[in-house]
Amino acid sequence: MKWMKFRIKTITDAEDIIISALYDIGLEGAQIEDKIPLTALEKEQMFVDILPDAPADDGIAYLSFFVEENEEGKPVVGGEPCDCETILSRIGQELNELRTFMEIGEGSITVSETEDIDWINNWKQYFHQFYIDDLLVIPSWEEVREEDRDKKILHIDPGTAFGTGMHETTQLCIRQIRKYLTPETELLDVGTGSGILAILALMYGARHAVGTDLDPCAVDAVAQNMEANGIAEGAFDMMIGNIITDQAVQDRVGYERYDIVAANILADVLVPLTPVIVRHMKKGGIYITSGIINTREEMVRQAIEQAGLKVLEVTCQGEWVSVTARRDR
Repeated sequence: MKWMKFRIKTITDAEDIIISALYDIGLEGAQIEDKIPLTALEKEQMFVDILPDAPADDGIAYLSFFVEENEEGKPVVGGEPCDCETILSRIGQELNELRTFMEIGEGSITVSETEDIDWINNWKQYFHQFYIDDLLVIPSWEEVREEDRDKKILHIDPGTAFGTGMHETTQLCIRQIRKYLTPETELLDVGTGSGILAILALMYGARHAVGTDLDPCAVDAVAQNMEANGIAEGAFDMMIGNIITDQAVQDRVGYERYDIVAANILADVLVPLTPVIVRHMKKGGIYITSGIINTREEMVRQAIEQAGLKVLEVTCQGEWVSVTARRDR
């Protein structure tokens, strides 16, 4: 499959209006390149704790639109074959009209051709089966080797939701869950993503799990991974919403209900989450946190202790830290 790429140099203030204008002429799937800093919500939804320094925002943006070519090599726009010159003319006309009432920057257009773009699947070449201690984690597109068939196996397909188990923070959580799990465990996984922590808990014998996440994409990812691992419908309940601020989510999750709460998220999110989550834990319940870069360990520990929880242990892998605590009262 071949695609034609139309890349426009503009300014960040004009991104949305140019995308809207070009959608109207049949161009879809805009790719945005700029240096605008991430919002608080975007940072909250990422799994890293401290982001690398980014270059200063210079106001420049690049918008790329990818147009599929048919068997004859002609780009197809709005379901109809076209040609490169016509598309360039339409883009130029839209940009010139926008210039009459707003600043759009340089507005230059470059054209290139790419092959075999598979936006959903190309990243899979970087994710292969691996072990977490004695657990084999294998993506849905790989086969289990004959010599591994007697192993405990987690089949995982992250989809568009985070969570493959490769990251140190996830592995720290998995080890702690396995340590404290019992056949009676009710588990809450805050920021469940692909559902890997809750699904593993169920595979190792937990009675029931609930997952919350901000990203609606997590719903499909969890459903697919439940099916891949033979998790019965009803064993894992999924909820979308912010448990820190949304009373309705808190009520649905339930109070003094959970033996284990796992939260593999940002340290900056763990701080406001912790005093809220205590109300959802049973007395004697275990709170497993991760996603904490080692420089933020003390901040999280203080939040946990101020919420009335007792820190039981701190485990580390690389630069990452997991703090495990218990609710004694």
